[in-house]
Amino acid sequence: MNFTDTTRYQLLELTALCGEFPAHQLYRLIPSETYAEKVITQLKAEKMLRTHYKDKLRGYRLTKKAKQYLLANYPERFSFYLVGNAETNRIRSEPSRRIRLYQRAEGYLTLSHANIPLYPDEKPSLFSPDGEAAPVNLRSGPLFYTSREIKQLGPSTIKIRNSRCMGILLSSQCVYAVYNTGNTLMKWEYRTEIRVNAFLQHYLSGNPYPGIPDIRAIILGRDMDMAYRLLTSTGGHKKSQFILDTSFDHFYYVPNTSEGEALLQILCSPMLQKRLNKLLASDLLPPDQQLAIEHDALTSEKEAVLFAYDFDMSRINRFNTALKLFGHRGILIAFDFQLPVLKDYFGNNLQYSSIDLLKFKKGFLHEP
Repeated sequence: MNFTDTTRYQLLELTALCGEFPAHQLYRLIPSETYAEKVITQLKAEKMLRTHYKDKLRGYRLTKKAKQYLLANYPERFSFYLVGNAETNRIRSEPSRRIRLYQRAEGYLTLSHANIPLYPDEKPSLFSPDGEAAPVNLRSGPLFYTSREIKQLGPSTIKIRNSRCMGILLSSQCVYAVYNTGNTLMKWEYRTEIRVNAFLQHYLSGNPYPGIPDIRAIILGRDMDMAYRLLTSTGGHKKSQFILDTSFDHFYYVPNTSEGEALLQILCSPMLQKRLNKLLASDLLPPDQQLAIEHDALTSEKEAVLFAYDFDMSRINRFNTALKLFGHRGILIAFDFQLPVLKDYFGNNLQYSSIDLLKFKKGFLHEP
């Protein structure tokens, strides 16, 4: 049996990575419902995949035969996930644990579709128990490391073990701590996440970053509706849920959708950001450093303009606060799929300018 270039193998691969693949995310891997059903039927007939339905959660798990096949043929890729007491190998039945696996799967799909390597054999071993990290070259593209890979360092990670971080994304410009809130506000503990920031600054300085790296956060979520909930969250009744705080200077929101996949490519490419910013600023005045409002450009009438297409919630929040504080009107530029949420958040005291995502993909990402 050899089907490594097929969709069937991709599904097995992702199921090994996340432990249990959520049925409601299958459309993102296989857009055709008919073909998806055929793939599942074939894998079940070959006794490589089984459905697990409990507590109204439906997912797919690898069979013993599938694990043996993957380990026998690709041990360097799958032993980390399919050997011993790994959570992805011995899956707990509690709904909360399964939902966490589902959220990881959603995030992994977004990362994978943004062409970001996920598997151990695709990237240097950065987090090694013996402290000998392999040299990392980020010129060839961004790299993602799961929280479990980071925890290979052992006792030095004890203080960050309660973090909600699902992994880190290394780009040539900065390091992103990646979180996935799914379709509910995730639990958030400021002191833990500030320790994550400090840990990453300490561990990653020198390799692959010559100085102290710039640590930022990416929050993944089910859709753009979740962005509004994050922007307006006050932490809940016990202040235990996510709230925009100072644990990171930047919090970017990326939906686990095809639009989010494109946005993630932008966040990982300083060159793309530079090209887009140059285009957006072509008919605007440069920013005024004396203006007490965070902005990226000015109109001819000296109104502040914010480039919000990266959906940095920290900057968006500060822009909103400053406009209200000083009684100014401003202009906000974002992608078309982001504007409905931003209009709900800012209201009518703002002008909006839309970037067509499809045209952007054709012109910048070279998608047909």
